[in-house]
Amino acid sequence: MKRKKKKGVKIAVTVLIILVAVALGSVAYYLYEKVNSGLFFEETKINDYDVSGMSCKEVLLLLKKDYSAPTLTITEKGETAQELTLAQMGYTIDEMELLSRLQECMRDQNISLIFSLMDGNTYEVEVPFVFDEDTFRSAVSASKFAAARVASTDAVMEFNGTEYYIEPETYGNEFDDADLQVMVKDYADQMVASTRPRGAETIEVPESFYFLPAVTQDDDAMNTTMNVYNSFCKANISLLFGEQKETVDWSTIQQWLSIEDGQGVIDEEAVYNYVYDLAAKYDTLYYQRDFTTTNGNTIHYDSSDYGYQMDKDGEAQQLLADIQSNTTVEREPVYAVRGYRRNGGDDLCGNYVEVDLGRQHLWFYMGGQLIIESDIVSGMPKDNRETATGVFALAYKESPSVLKGGQGNGAYETPVQYWMPFHDGQGLHDANWQSSFGGDAYLTRGSHGCVNLPPSVAQVIYENIEAGVAIILYH
Repeated sequence: MKRKKKKGVKIAVTVLIILVAVALGSVAYYLYEKVNSGLFFEETKINDYDVSGMSCKEVLLLLKKDYSAPTLTITEKGETAQELTLAQMGYTIDEMELLSRLQECMRDQNISLIFSLMDGNTYEVEVPFVFDEDTFRSAVSASKFAAARVASTDAVMEFNGTEYYIEPETYGNEFDDADLQVMVKDYADQMVASTRPRGAETIEVPESFYFLPAVTQDDDAMNTTMNVYNSFCKANISLLFGEQKETVDWSTIQQWLSIEDGQGVIDEEAVYNYVYDLAAKYDTLYYQRDFTTTNGNTIHYDSSDYGYQMDKDGEAQQLLADIQSNTTVEREPVYAVRGYRRNGGDDLCGNYVEVDLGRQHLWFYMGGQLIIESDIVSGMPKDNRETATGVFALAYKESPSVLKGGQGNGAYETPVQYWMPFHDGQGLHDANWQSSFGGDAYLTRGSHGCVNLPPSVAQVIYENIEAGVAIILYH
């Protein structure tokens, strides 16, 4: 009996050993299968994703899909300007690096096999991105915005032909791409650095990015200039030289104008220089002149006692006053001496008495029309009684008059009806005592320098001539 009992115990022990061995083998096989399955165990989470039963590649695709999905919308003045994915901005997941990190989690799981199977595992994996700067700079640019770029413009001073005004500045939407890229890059970096996928994000282009006008309508210097210019720009001074005209308008005044302490200042020296140039151009008094006679000859005079002479200082002061008045003025220049009539450089305009002392003949023209002509008797050519040659102005006319001259026994007083003096006591007048005129009469019964006329001729001249008309005498 004892031997049977021992034998049974031995068999039981053997069976138990076999069962334990089988169980251990099964467990070992199960664990082997789990380790070599390449799958994450139950209750395994990565970045809060349940990855139970998933391979590293499957987890990579899951993370890649969600972490690459966020978009960034750039708005401008409340409107969508551009929508960008991370990939469009040059951010792509480094799949090899992410796979390596997931495989690291898998190895950790397998190392702590029993605990992993019992309690599962929770892992945090940083999803790595690589950044392509060229792609980013190409995509993140104002040129890609929905709205076209418009430049800001400065306020400018304009002239409408009458006055100056300020055209206000405009505000455009241009900005430096570098500013936009810094802002977007900073935001995108935060998105890819997040431990969890981000949703769609929106950022607004700040007003501070836009290029502002450099000059606004409130600019002090421009407003000062405008006000000063408007104080002078309407001035238009026309100086009349007969039908010829010299105009001082804003185009000239502006060259003479400067702004000092906010006030307009006219360069007086420039004004004086302008007047002196006008005088050099138009003055005829004491200047050389050539005269074409009735017979077609040209008489040259080195100097002329007839003509126009500007009062240069007076004209300069008047011109300054006209400019300051800022209005339209049309006038003759200020003259120190003036002739009878002019048209530019022509200071006769067909109004003169022509006396040919050699031929003892006179012609009287007004407005280019011959009024009368006549023989004369001029001064006797001795004892300083010759009639002067030159170009003179009729000083005045008087009727009747008494001619006085000479001294001692040579003194005389002669009444005349028509007296028209022109130079140093010499003049035109009637001479009823002359028995004839013309020829050689002046050699024996010539005057004391005056031009003697038949009374009827003197009357016609007297009635048609005015003070200032030129008297031209020559041999």
